[in-house]
Amino acid sequence: QMQFVESGGGLVQPGGSLRLSCTASGSIFRFIEMAWYRQTPNSPRESVARSGTAGSTKYADSVLGRFTISRDNAKNTVYLQMNNLKPNDTAVYYCNMVPPKRPWGPGTQVTVSS
Repeated sequence: QMQFVESGGGLVQPGGSLRLSCTASGSIFRFIEMAWYRQTPNSPRESVARSGTAGSTKYADSVLGRFTISRDNAKNTVYLQMNNLKPNDTAVYYCNMVPPKRPWGPGTQVTVSS
């Protein structure tokens, strides 16, 4: 069963940057589309960035131009580079397949605040 472990979150001031990492177990990582999702206590989980197996990417309008998703198939890892962070980016960030068929990992908390 594929499992995910996210890391890299933290507290950052508005305008700052963070780089999130998510490592997956299993041998099918290179064959699946992966995404970063985020959730706040008052909102449902939403997809913010997607990484296809052939190098394609797709972003939510709210993060377009600020976030960059990438992957290293040799390391079973997907990354999310987040620049020019805003307070409403504050959330717990998760990775999973597209659609999210596997159990969720623990997530990593991102807090953007001055």
